[in-house]
Amino acid sequence: MADKVRIGLAGTSWWVDSMYLPALAGHPLADVRAVAGTRPEHTRQFAAQWGIPSAYATAEEMIAAEPLDAVIVATPNRAHYPIAHAALERGLHVLCEKPVGLSSSEARRLADLAAAKGLITMVPFTYRNMPGMRYLKELVDEGYIGQPYHLNMRYFAGYGRDGAYAWRFDLDVAGAALAGDLGSHLAYYAYWLFGPVESVTAEFGLNVPRANRPDGTDYPRGEDSAIILLRFANGATGNLHVSSVAHEPSSFGQLHGIELHGSGGTLHHVNDWNRLQAVSGARADENAVHDLPIPDRCWGGAPRDDVHETYKHVFREQETQARAFVSAVAAGQPVKPDLADGLHIQRIVDAAVRSAREGRRVTLAEVAAGEG
Repeated sequence: MADKVRIGLAGTSWWVDSMYLPALAGHPLADVRAVAGTRPEHTRQFAAQWGIPSAYATAEEMIAAEPLDAVIVATPNRAHYPIAHAALERGLHVLCEKPVGLSSSEARRLADLAAAKGLITMVPFTYRNMPGMRYLKELVDEGYIGQPYHLNMRYFAGYGRDGAYAWRFDLDVAGAALAGDLGSHLAYYAYWLFGPVESVTAEFGLNVPRANRPDGTDYPRGEDSAIILLRFANGATGNLHVSSVAHEPSSFGQLHGIELHGSGGTLHHVNDWNRLQAVSGARADENAVHDLPIPDRCWGGAPRDDVHETYKHVFREQETQARAFVSAVAAGQPVKPDLADGLHIQRIVDAAVRSAREGRRVTLAEVAAGEG
């Protein structure tokens, strides 16, 4: 096992400050050597705050100049592909936030390059590590629902209700709007629980008029809600419903809900991003859904009374996400989810965008065939 993993960090957002750097600071094998950001003075201050030796104006400059082992890409979507590609070309291991590209063509190039070079990669679909999701995955893998029949998932939020400009709705910057932002999380859940997706049918909604960019310029506006229907390779079907304009009165203004059905029974999971994290279910021979208490092993010592505190503990202190990536690089072992998983999710998102635009069912094989 390596003594230290030398890391270059692309991004200086609140997300990097509140989640990534606390996680890396607590890892005995993480050595953050450099950071790159688009605002030079801010980046220098950011580096000083965290004791990072070097600050760069571009990630490409950092990658070329620093003797690194790995790069973490936590920038706005538009920059994910060029930075990850530059790092992989240099033979560096890469953790890249989703989406890994603005199209499945970009995602495929990254996945193929990483595979050709034998590099370790991660795409941190964060919510899979929450206690309720860990338990749901265990139950499905143990056969609780038997042969999967169908699933229903919803991710409701309200951050788009005010109509203000936000880059997540700017298709020039984000590539895909809600289908990529929230929909990719549910698409990953669905893929993780039920297996590969074969085809997609989608309907997008634009409910709230959205302001121009801060400089007054116009831009192609993306959806603020979406319903995405899936057909899995195993014959199961699924419904993903995401919204950024839903009023969910909790401390975080979000709600995650999941229902799974199959030959052997039913599973439910709800996370209200306040105080409720619960799993329930019923076997096919039971007449009522009942609580299935999340076992201690799935909590991993995380606080249980406040969902935010659970999430912080999972991200910052447990062997998940950035910390799992560092450990994998140090050990020379693969880790999941990786760029191959990110590619499958990007194909689902691209198929949803095409389906909503053209009003038809789109197969992932069709998307893959157009990647070139």
